[in-house]
Amino acid sequence: MKKMLPWLITILLSITLIAVVAIILFKSFFADPKEQATETKTIEVKAMSADKRVEVTSELKDFRRNLKDPKYVVVISFAFQLDSKKAKEDFDKVIDIEVKPVLNRTLADMTAEELNGSQGEDALESKLLNLLTPIVSKGKLIKVEITNFLITEI
Repeated sequence: MKKMLPWLITILLSITLIAVVAIILFKSFFADPKEQATETKTIEVKAMSADKRVEVTSELKDFRRNLKDPKYVVVISFAFQLDSKKAKEDFDKVIDIEVKPVLNRTLADMTAEELNGSQGEDALESKLLNLLTPIVSKGKLIKVEITNFLITEI
């Protein structure tokens, strides 16, 4: 009996571990879609009038930067849509000291191939949205749009 006790404990622990893993996998594979929808966050964008959009949109025009490949230069303009006029005013105050350095670092790590096409532009916009959101102290950054885009070889 003394020789069998460690084997029994090992078998019981392994059965318990297998049961726990099976329950977790079962719950994740066969979970109700309504429950899964509550786990993810959805962001609702409210429709704004044109005047309101202009009021809460900050522009950065003709930003120039060389890319990772030193043969290429990008000239790019952005429109940053915020959720309130107060957030836009605060964003405009820090555009030179906080936003432009983020743009510099982001574009310095990109190549011309990564920026080509709508997928490249979408990737840049979403990356900038994620990087610039913490900068906005009052309000939220809702959208980053590229309004003008030119890549040229030196």
